[in-house]
Amino acid sequence: MEPLCVVSARRAVVLVLASKADLLHVGIGQFRAERTALPSPSVVRLRRYVHVPYRRRAALSRRGVFIRDDGRCQYCGRTAENVDHVVPRSRGGPHVWENVVAACQRCNAHKRDHTPDEAGMTLARRPYAPRAAFWLVVAVGTVDPVWQPYISDVIAP
Repeated sequence: MEPLCVVSARRAVVLVLASKADLLHVGIGQFRAERTALPSPSVVRLRRYVHVPYRRRAALSRRGVFIRDDGRCQYCGRTAENVDHVVPRSRGGPHVWENVVAACQRCNAHKRDHTPDEAGMTLARRPYAPRAAFWLVVAVGTVDPVWQPYISDVIAP
């Protein structure tokens, strides 16, 4: 199984009632109708395989970099305001996930047009490209703890 998308509880109920999905985990509350009551779904699984065109990497964006790096400067740990290229673009560094980190104003200004080694700085963690499914989690904002077993490998490199 792999996560495809996040849908509303109402849409999940419709899929379950139409026998297009199975209820894997029940959330809080119920959906009531005249003759029936259904528990609110938290996780559903489609009964039929859905082919999704595979996209290897999530698109690089400023927002994505801040989310991946938890909004923290990868050099000092403070709140990040900027995006920094580890190997500067002027030195041939590419504009890819593996070369971009969140940085605070002070560290970005200190590093300037140097590599971290030349500037005497170290990265807290190596930058990586998240999977495309990373955006399923980002789009929702807060993740229900019940979803963890189903999405645990989505954010990790």
